[in-house]
Amino acid sequence: MNDTPSRILIIKPGAIGDLLHITPVIRALKGFAPDAAITVMVGSKITKSLFNDNPMVNDVIVFDKKGEHRKWLNLFALWKKIRDARYDLVLNYQRSNLKGWFLVTAAFPCRVLVYHKLRHRVIHAIEDHLRPLELLGVDPFTYDKSLDFFPSTQDEAFADNFIRVNNLYTKKIVAFNPGTSHASKCWPIERFIELGNAIAADFGCEILLLGSPAEKELTDTISKGMQFPVHDLCGCSLGESAAVLKRCELLVTGDTGPMHIATAVNVRVLALYGPISPVRSGPVGDGNRIVMHEELDCCPCNSFNCKNNHFRLCMELITVEEVKQALAEMLTLNNNEV
Repeated sequence: MNDTPSRILIIKPGAIGDLLHITPVIRALKGFAPDAAITVMVGSKITKSLFNDNPMVNDVIVFDKKGEHRKWLNLFALWKKIRDARYDLVLNYQRSNLKGWFLVTAAFPCRVLVYHKLRHRVIHAIEDHLRPLELLGVDPFTYDKSLDFFPSTQDEAFADNFIRVNNLYTKKIVAFNPGTSHASKCWPIERFIELGNAIAADFGCEILLLGSPAEKELTDTISKGMQFPVHDLCGCSLGESAAVLKRCELLVTGDTGPMHIATAVNVRVLALYGPISPVRSGPVGDGNRIVMHEELDCCPCNSFNCKNNHFRLCMELITVEEVKQALAEMLTLNNNEV
């Protein structure tokens, strides 16, 4: 009897980084079952774009539990779609959601692998997400842990046009992503301004600003504070951001989704960490740098509820000079590899 699955459903509603962390799982499944059709279930139309052009993914389903699928009629329509697909393997990375389990029942009878976060020690989320594959007889730790994101042809054209219109072909472009999902993880905005002015003056860098539409106020503040021209692409799509990042030297960022997008397109990141440990969620790949002040007793606290009398002191301790020094070393490394 052949137990190799032919139709696989991966359930992972989550944020950008969480979803990119399962791309090694997709590669491993393709290695195990090369002919299998893989469907990924995500939580929003925005994050759907992370997989639309992935050649290893056959379909992407949106399970919008807080929007469209709050209504039972819409949820049942999604249940029927899953039923009609006749999956023979489901990987459920969202075991705490009851509606998610309702959708899993649509695939019965099938094999279901359930993700349980490792509790007794901390490992990177990528390794943790690979662990369920051991139940298939697969050694997941033999697989490459790098992330995948494939910008579309239209995304690449957007990036090419950006470079052409701004005559940036020979320029060193450094991208800034100043926003994060929580204020406690943000580096002070005035320091991005100071850093941008310093590296534009000293290294001749062009500064590119990225972020979600909700972060436009942050990028506007940086633009107004800069003494040099700034390219503000805040609000462009995830695919457009990825394609533009491919044309950058590096990305300076907090602990947030675009950090993982950059590493997924093989762009080095200079990550500024404070409350959250990078052990589980840090950037993967060679040449990345993390700036963090772990000498502070409460750092990392692994909490978004800062209890320090000086709010987010861990991020405030990161100086412009030390970030500039790390950035200079990364630019030198990039130049040596050309």
